[in-house]
Amino acid sequence: MDRRTFLAGATGMAAVLGVDWRARLEAAAQASAGRTPDELARDEDFWLQVRHAFTIDRNHVNFNSGSVSPAPRSVQQAVTDYWTVMNMSPSLYVDEQLLPRLEVPRRHLAQMFGCDPEEIALTRNTSEAMQILQFGLPLRAGDEVLTTTQDYPRMLTTWHQRAARDGIVLKTVAFPVPPPSHDDLVERLEQAITPKTKVILICHVTYTTGQIFPVRRICQMARSRGIETIVDGAHGFAQFPFTRDELDCDYYATSLHKWLTAPIGTGFLYVRRSKIGQVWPLMAAPLSMRDDIRKFEQIGTFPVAIPGGITEAATFHQSIGGARKAARLRYLRRRWVARVKDLPKVRVLNRDEPEHTCGLGAMAIDGIGAAALTEFLERAYRIHVRPRVVDGEFSCVRIAPNVFTTLEEVDLLATALERAATRGIA
Repeated sequence: MDRRTFLAGATGMAAVLGVDWRARLEAAAQASAGRTPDELARDEDFWLQVRHAFTIDRNHVNFNSGSVSPAPRSVQQAVTDYWTVMNMSPSLYVDEQLLPRLEVPRRHLAQMFGCDPEEIALTRNTSEAMQILQFGLPLRAGDEVLTTTQDYPRMLTTWHQRAARDGIVLKTVAFPVPPPSHDDLVERLEQAITPKTKVILICHVTYTTGQIFPVRRICQMARSRGIETIVDGAHGFAQFPFTRDELDCDYYATSLHKWLTAPIGTGFLYVRRSKIGQVWPLMAAPLSMRDDIRKFEQIGTFPVAIPGGITEAATFHQSIGGARKAARLRYLRRRWVARVKDLPKVRVLNRDEPEHTCGLGAMAIDGIGAAALTEFLERAYRIHVRPRVVDGEFSCVRIAPNVFTTLEEVDLLATALERAATRGIA
């Protein structure tokens, strides 16, 4: 991201805040000129300017951007403005003015993902986008669906419902945390394939520990066997940079209120254009829309002001730069990991290589349950994390910083984990 592009995104933010943020961000941009993402990841002056773009509670430490992230002021203001306009005369302004403008965020998202805008449907979250595929793909009784035990619970529930309704068969594969290699992940799925396997569902990044899957290898392996592949990208999009072609996937679903910091209740579904016609929409659409990506958006009346803020969120993200953001997130994760990884009873559940992990990380302390450790961090340090449990396999605390996270907050987290590991949580 060059200086001019950075400042273009910063201009809108400055106007919203009513302060001279353009000058501050211009100074930050000038200071970052010619520096690598890894170098900039350690520049606290740069990230301080980014942090000030948010309205987060400074008396509480948020390490759960993995569930939902706060939006910058500029995104909040965009939603407020669209909400005001919508209520001036909803029947006129929504239908004639606001709905047509949603083609703009569609174009922005397509550009970021590296696909045709006609392959992007705007949804309210990953679950909605995923269920369009899970209920919409043509499957018959006896057809097998293959996924992992660390797939998101709502998606497992969806497959169980389709199994009860249509007689499909769900098979799940377990894998160690962290896995020994990407080869191991591919081989476990490949060995579970049978002649009846019709769909493989994988997480781009697991919701449990933040493990990045070798999506391209799995998609190509599945395609060579005539198997459809659904990629749950809830934690992939905007956490680190990639494109559709780098994944080579046919279907991708994500939420935008996590790592893109878009308004809560926004997401998208990508369907390769040649496959749109074979997927039924979750809610009925005219048959004339059979090959139109917008058939997946036929959900009736909805608050148009919410997706109206997606473009501002995309602009904010691009103003920072995807590579810069990923480098910062990895730097923050490595900082707390370095403090706790050698402590007695502590288990870090991530590999450090960039192809395996970005900012989302996880850890556990032997003898202390994930829920108990989560409660301790909140009670004793006002640190918010999320416990994750895979029944019969493991439990952990998931730690998800973001661009507004400071080194002081990371160090406080490490201090709290050190205390829990060495002195207990009583």
